[in-house]
Order: sequence, then structure tokens, then C-alpha cells
Amino acid sequence: MRVLIADKLPDQARVRLAAAGCEVRLMPTLSGETLTAELGDFDPEVLMVRSTKVTAAHFECAARLGLVVRAGAGVNTIDLAAASSAGVYVSNCPGKNADAVAELTIGLLIACDRRIPDNVADLRRGEWNKGEYSKAAGLAGRTLGILGTGSIGLAVARRALAMDMEVLAWSRSLTPERAAEIGLRYYPTPEDVARRSHALSVHLALSPETRGFVSDSILGELRRGAIFLNTSRAEVVDEAALRVRLDDGALMAGLDVFSDEPSAKTGPFSHPLAAHPRVYGTHHIGASTTQAQEAVAAEACRVVELYASTGSAPNCVNIARRSTARHILVVRHRDRVGVLAAVLGALSEAHINVGAMENQHFDGGDGAMARIHVDAAPNAALRARLAALDHVLAVDSVDLEA
Repeated sequence: MRVLIADKLPDQARVRLAAAGCEVRLMPTLSGETLTAELGDFDPEVLMVRSTKVTAAHFECAARLGLVVRAGAGVNTIDLAAASSAGVYVSNCPGKNADAVAELTIGLLIACDRRIPDNVADLRRGEWNKGEYSKAAGLAGRTLGILGTGSIGLAVARRALAMDMEVLAWSRSLTPERAAEIGLRYYPTPEDVARRSHALSVHLALSPETRGFVSDSILGELRRGAIFLNTSRAEVVDEAALRVRLDDGALMAGLDVFSDEPSAKTGPFSHPLAAHPRVYGTHHIGASTTQAQEAVAAEACRVVELYASTGSAPNCVNIARRSTARHILVVRHRDRVGVLAAVLGALSEAHINVGAMENQHFDGGDGAMARIHVDAAPNAALRARLAALDHVLAVDSVDLEA
């Protein structure tokens, strides 16, 4: 199996995949047209990326591509619609960088409370200002609100609890019972969390539902002097609303992510929030620790190895969660060549589409049973035709909507 690694990853990924029998080509500087050219030349079955963008044009030129692995959690750099149209799995590596992102989040929280970057800047300019920088609220006993309690949100919560902070939380999947189990105070809306928090940290995955989710309705609930933290994705926050709150001196912010970040590792960058005097920003480095990158690389390799050995992709994010099939056709048959081909041919002639299919063999004999998910109910005539096929033992159907 050919694997193209089009991003900078620990060399253990290349070594491990090569040891597993893959033909690996490592080209970490590919992007845009150069990635297009390499996909056409190398013709890989698997593409592994970290921050490199994968567009519709890339899927169009990669005839054999069956899997794209994002060596990280988010997949917003990959055109999922194009991948799905091309029948290509897209898998990620969730949770493997949770500790790294949580550590940076807590670092930004402390930096905002103690104004550490400004302390450093003044000392480097030869200025001593203990009187000004002694003014800090402190964090023990304060409240940290968390929006999103996935692996990263929970890792932040554990660290905040260890600092004797009280942690408030909201997530679509969080229940009061689950929150109580892990020592969090549950609130039913993000606004409820925000109005009770001395600091608010965002840990939401980017999706159509979360784009611009943290708007003025949430930011406006934060008390004056609160700290706002975002180490998830810039697009989940209404940056214009955040800037208004920063401009009037209501908030401090620690941000690791900004809209329209450069795709290159180095280069000029101008952004009103990055330059704001009430923002301490970092260069989207949340997951960029050696520990995190090694863990992510190992998980990415595991995904490729399972795909190579089974044809299925763990952690796949673009498989339909809900099938369009409304009926199941159950066919018991002898395990013979051509039986299922004949069944599928009859369904095709009847203009019935197959959404999914599984075929199970029985132990100690040559019997098998196929469960075929279809979008229309086979009528009596079609069922009779299927039952009359060679080596078919019985035919039944189940209405999933009954």
C-alpha cells in the first residue's frame, strides 16, 4: 500500500509504516498544486496530513486514494464533501493531543491573570514595575467555565480542579449526572456558564452548528475583568464581538487561534486580535509538543495499518451516521459463487438502491445470510423472483419504519 505523508510528522511514522510493508513517500512541504502533482505521480492509496489543506482538486487527481488521515483532531482543513463524493474515508486522531492543548490553555490562563508576557517585555526593555504587576486576582477559589467537555475540555477541567478552581461546564452531550461524577458544576446553557465564570475556556469542535457559536450573547454575559480563552478553532468565536469587549476593557483574552492564519509555518501575519494589547496570543501551537506529536503519529499509523489489513478506517468522520435505507432484505443462501451477484442484479433491475450490506456465514455448514439495506420495499413478485434464484434458501424483508 502506498502512503504519501504530506506534512512534517515524527520520523517514527515513516519507519513504522515501512516496517508494516507500506511504500512510504515523505514530502512534508507539499501544498496546493505541488500536492496535486505528487498525488498524480505517486498515486497513493493513503494520504497523511497534519495542517496541509486537502481540497476537491486533490481528490479529483488521486484515482486510487481511499483514505486521508488527519494527524490531529480537527478536520476543517479537509474538504469532507469532496472526500465523500469521491468515496474516500477521512479519519482523524482524536484525544491524542488533549494534554498538550490543556497545558497551553492553563498557561494562557495564568499568563492573563499575572500578565506574564508584559512582565517579560518590560524586563527586556530594562524597566522594573513591581507595583503594577503585583496587581493580580489569583486563581484559587475562582470559577472557570468550560464550553465543550470532550477530551481536551476534560483535561483542562482536571488541571483547573487541581489548582483549587471551581469548574462550571456546558456541552451538548454533558448531563448533570456525568458532571457530578467528574467534579464539575453543570449548567444547561453556555450563557449560564458565562455569567458565573471568572474565566471562560472554549473547547468546541468546528462544525456548521458551532461556527460563530460564541457570540455576543455569551461574551456579553462575562463579568468585567473576566478572562476569555480559545485554544480550539477561531471560527467558533465571533471575533468582532470579542474585539468590542476587549476594546472597552471588559475582558482579557488568551488566544491560540485566529481567523485567516497563514498556511506556511513562518511569514508575515496581521490580525486585529493578535495585535490587541489585551490579548496574549500564541501561534496555533496547542498540539505542538513532542509528546503530543508522537502520540498522534502513532494513532495515525494505527489507522493506516487497520485500513490496510481490514479495508475499514477507524475514527472515520465522514461515514453517514444515518442510512437512507428504509428496509432490510434478508436472504438465506448457500455459500456459492455468484449468489449475491444475482440478488444484487435483480435489485438493480427493480431500481432499488443498496445502502449497506453484510453477509454472515454459519459455523459448521455452507449456509450464509445476507442482510441488505435497501431504499424501497421489495414487492411480492421481486421476493418470489429472488427466492427462485439458484442456491437461495429463503427471502424475507423487514420494514425499518414499522
